[in-house]
Amino acid sequence: MGSDGHKHTHEHGHTHGSHEGHGHGHETHDHTHSHAHTKSVLNRLSRAVGHLTSVRTMVEQGRDCSEVLIQLAAVRAAINKTCEVILKDHLEHCIVDAMQTGDTETLDDLRRAVELLMK
Repeated sequence: MGSDGHKHTHEHGHTHGSHEGHGHGHETHDHTHSHAHTKSVLNRLSRAVGHLTSVRTMVEQGRDCSEVLIQLAAVRAAINKTCEVILKDHLEHCIVDAMQTGDTETLDDLRRAVELLMK
């Protein structure tokens, strides 16, 4: 657990830091706040899931590989934009709070997340 004893929970109920069942083994973050862009992120994810399902159908139908690749590029771009929105929200809220409270664990978690995103 972090230094100030609060739980870090997003509007959609996901608890950051607990990672139970996620295999990460990190401690629980210690602040609670809502994210301004949760609905937008959920909408973007729903569209990306629908788009990816359409691409799967294209593959099942034996559609042209170039068409499939173009659609996969569009799905990847949508996911990248979703990551950007989440990262911006995280920087504006979680990281600002972490800097104010001296929560180095949240900063370390961000570093690890960015490393994974960049792979």
